[in-house]
Amino acid sequence: MSTVTTPQNVGRQGVTHQDAERQDANRQGVDRQGVDRQGVDRQGVDRRETAEADNLAVASFLLGLPGLLLFNIVLGPIAITLATLALVRGTSRRGRAVLGLVLGIASLTILAVTTATSHGVLMDLGS
Repeated sequence: MSTVTTPQNVGRQGVTHQDAERQDANRQGVDRQGVDRQGVDRQGVDRRETAEADNLAVASFLLGLPGLLLFNIVLGPIAITLATLALVRGTSRRGRAVLGLVLGIASLTILAVTTATSHGVLMDLGS
């Protein structure tokens, strides 16, 4: 190959523009298609992580809703955990994750209020 002198490679003797781009990409560990040296597609990984975060947001909402009335001691903390994970991972369904978080907190609040008003007795089978 012949040496091309362009403003991009001034100071790099004997290096073509394509060689300079390849060297920059190799320093970053990524080739032109966005694939790193180990063959992992960065865009595909980002899409998968976003999809997983979206699924966590939906799951937190779907578990927080019945958690208001049934099994709130179990479903409330699970909804809070899933919503927090979805928000930390950067979900695109932020509203649904926040709603799942609110429903999880509300289910634990309802549990605390019903326990306090019934003096610690949730079911009385012997009466």
